[in-house]
Amino acid sequence: MINKNIKRAIKVAIVVGSLLNTINSYDVFWNGNFTARNMIRIVLTYITPFCVSLYSSIKATKNA
Repeated sequence: MINKNIKRAIKVAIVVGSLLNTINSYDVFWNGNFTARNMIRIVLTYITPFCVSLYSSIKATKNA
């Protein structure tokens, strides 16, 4: 059950994180300005939807 939730959260994080990174950090990708601060922002943009998706998936599974 947890394994299924993690796989789903990874898929959501890839799709949503890529979309958000494109919107929020297009200048970094366009200019190639990859500083440590920008890389942290990019990584956190993937971690956030992963955590939200995993949390909501686990809560929905427990409530069902």
